[in-house]
Formats: sequence, structure tokens, C-alpha cells
Amino acid sequence: MTHDLLATLRPLLTAEASAEAHASGTEPADLEQAVWLRLLERLDSAGPPRDPHGWLRRAVRSEVRRSRRTNRLERPYADEPVDDTGRDPEHLALAAARGRALRDAVRRLPGRCPRLLEALLSPKDLTYREIAGELGISQGSLGPERSRCLGCLRRLLTSEVAAR
Repeated sequence: MTHDLLATLRPLLTAEASAEAHASGTEPADLEQAVWLRLLERLDSAGPPRDPHGWLRRAVRSEVRRSRRTNRLERPYADEPVDDTGRDPEHLALAAARGRALRDAVRRLPGRCPRLLEALLSPKDLTYREIAGELGISQGSLGPERSRCLGCLRRLLTSEVAAR
């Protein structure tokens, strides 16, 4: 009997939802789904309605009113609230692990490279002049030294990744 009722009401619900949905700013499929849910809840608690067609029309209009109230109360965000910067715990843990691995590799570099790269990676965002003063070298030799150190770091990390 329930299957027959649903089959009988389907075309009427589709027509009613299509007619009412756009005026309320609702998608017809969303409206249909809400009414089907309401009907299933009713069938479970009180049984089938005496006048299924009349009940369905009233249910559609009731859902449209509910949708209008909801739409009136909702306010869009000025900016998108979703944080797509990878700040979830998994991304933070992976970034911290990569940072530790990088700093560990930097400490194993030869000569002045560890101090130079630590200064470049510093959260203080030091200028070349400040780094050169901190390391006691000329500012002009900082670029070539940095290139040499980054080459050493690249070779070190490449061999470590290949060994794994």
C-alpha cells in the first residue's frame, strides 16, 4: 500500500514542488526531498493521510514557508569562512615534520652553511646586510655562498630521499 501511495503521489509532488520552489528560492529537488521525508515520518507515526493529495499540497506549502523563513534569517558571510590554508591537524603535523627534517639536514652541512641557512630560514626575516653582519662575511659573497650551501643541501636531501 505504501508503495502504491508513493507511486501515486510522485507526479503530483514533482509538479507542486516545481511550481512552488522558485518563488521561495529553493531547489525543487530539495523541496521534494523534504516533503518525502515528512510523509515517511507521518507513515511511521500516524499512518497514511486520509486525503493524500490534499495533505501533499499542504505539506509542500508548509515546507515552502519554512524555507522562506530560513532564507530570511540566513546572512551570507562577507568573506569565505573556509580555511583552505591547510591548517588542519594533519597538515600542521606534516609541515612540522618537514620543517624538523629540513633543519636537521641543515645542521649536518659543512662549514658556514648551517649558520647561513639558519639565518635565511629565521622567522625574523633578516636582510642580506643583517645576515652578512651576523656571519662576519661581506654582503657581496653572501649570494654565492648561499647558492653553494643550497646545492649541498639539495644533494644531501636527494641522497636521503633515494636511500629511503
